[in-house]
Amino acid sequence: MRSILEELFYGNICPNTDCRSQDNETKQLMEYIADHHDNLLSTLNNQQKELLEKFDDCYNELTDINERELFTYAFKLGARIMLAVFTEQELQ
Repeated sequence: MRSILEELFYGNICPNTDCRSQDNETKQLMEYIADHHDNLLSTLNNQQKELLEKFDDCYNELTDINERELFTYAFKLGARIMLAVFTEQELQ
């Protein structure tokens, strides 16, 4: 059996996709977003569609950056918590 670090290295653990909640509320919200996006897209002319596509691209890039930053922060926080557990240090 591989260690958690080996599993991460080989791509068997993918934190940016594995942690997404798949509950009904999230699925329903994602469906609403997709439906509204499709409805909006069907009402736009070509120039407006290009503008919406640029908006979507920027929004997706921002989301990727935010997810990366949140993952990094949460990982470091988890490591600090484990360090405190193993060393029984008090927060300063």
